[in-house]
Amino acid sequence: MVKVITYGTYDLFHEGHYRLLQRAKALGDYLIVGVTTENFDKARGKLGVIDSLMTRIENVKKTGFADEIIIEESVGQKFSDIKKYNIDIFTVGSDWVGKFDYLKDYCKVVYLERTKNISSTMLREKKRHIQSIGIIGTGRIANRFIKEARSVSGVNTQSVYNPHPESVKRFAEQWDIDPYSDLENFYKDIDVVYIASPHETHYQYIKSSLEHDKHVLCEKPMTLKRSEAEEVFELAKEKNLILMEGIKTAYCPGFHKLLGVAHSGKIGNVRYIESCFTKLEDPNKRELVDQKFGGSFLELGSYVMLPILKIFGESYTDLKFDSVKSENGLDIFTRASFKFPTGLATATCGLGVKSEGRLLIAGTKGYILVSAPWWKTTYFEVHYEDPNEVEKYSETFLGDGLRYEINDFLMQLTERGRNDFKLTRSESISIAGAMEQFINEFRGNN
Repeated sequence: MVKVITYGTYDLFHEGHYRLLQRAKALGDYLIVGVTTENFDKARGKLGVIDSLMTRIENVKKTGFADEIIIEESVGQKFSDIKKYNIDIFTVGSDWVGKFDYLKDYCKVVYLERTKNISSTMLREKKRHIQSIGIIGTGRIANRFIKEARSVSGVNTQSVYNPHPESVKRFAEQWDIDPYSDLENFYKDIDVVYIASPHETHYQYIKSSLEHDKHVLCEKPMTLKRSEAEEVFELAKEKNLILMEGIKTAYCPGFHKLLGVAHSGKIGNVRYIESCFTKLEDPNKRELVDQKFGGSFLELGSYVMLPILKIFGESYTDLKFDSVKSENGLDIFTRASFKFPTGLATATCGLGVKSEGRLLIAGTKGYILVSAPWWKTTYFEVHYEDPNEVEKYSETFLGDGLRYEINDFLMQLTERGRNDFKLTRSESISIAGAMEQFINEFRGNN
């Protein structure tokens, strides 16, 4: 008897799950299926699981392929189960290629090809439709998005669009999704659009997607003009669609814990914020070459303005910029100085100048200090007048962080915009306004 084992969450049970179990069963004579617990899913970074453990087990059972169903609840259990059940073949989907090669010393490892274009659930009444995502853009962030989306239940990255056929073909082959160079055809079989194209193209792609009745998650900066941000948000409202800006920090649990402490009164009234994000970028990359839309502020300014606007609000009374320019005229370091009715703030960012990159929130009773990379907040401290009085906070940050914004986007689709407090419409509009002011002043000084 050839014994086969496979594992999965099997949330929102769909055709892809069914086919994988069918092919796993065909590998041998006896199939054992491990279904993960809610706690284990959370620990390994899987977000947004809808179905209960018992529902997921029942759906696996109904397929008739599993000869035995077990519960997976801890790291390292796969090795133990292979030994315990005398397994001959371990198999999982091709999304995990290479991840479980270490098990080859104990049994045969088989990676099964994924089922593309999944959409409907099976075996039961749907609780939530699986959202089919189409990506516009094939750059670095689009690659990271696909990896992160696989850690969120209820989404399937189905297709990608790029007007350049060779670029979109390479990207699609790498990730086994459908390529499109025609935008009209791209829209036909997807539910939502993720925009990861160059900054200057965001506005037109957002508008086009909304006009085709697609929900939109757009990478930062969403637009580079206040009026454009106002226009697309109003269009989304008119069409009852969700439009969300993808500043990943805004949706991460550690950052929200930090905001909670800042607003709690523990450090008194906030009077000053210092927000800094710098990195040394390859001088040949788009960010330091694109004469019109490159530079440090357009690339990183959304991050450094975020905590300022979340704490002080959008009603600043003054905003001034100072920049250090490279030989080609782009800003490699920019300081944005804000004045608010109740305090001051400094947002600094750099692509060619390296700084510590901290976030400091100063209040009338104490201050919050977050070291770099604060935009991936996992740890921060609250300090008081007595240097020995320090409160320490920590929080998990999973993967690249994009899974948090994807999960929140799904929640907004479910709640139809009632869960938009993490990054509000007015905050995104305010960021767009600051970007517009910077571009006007920076170009005027060149």
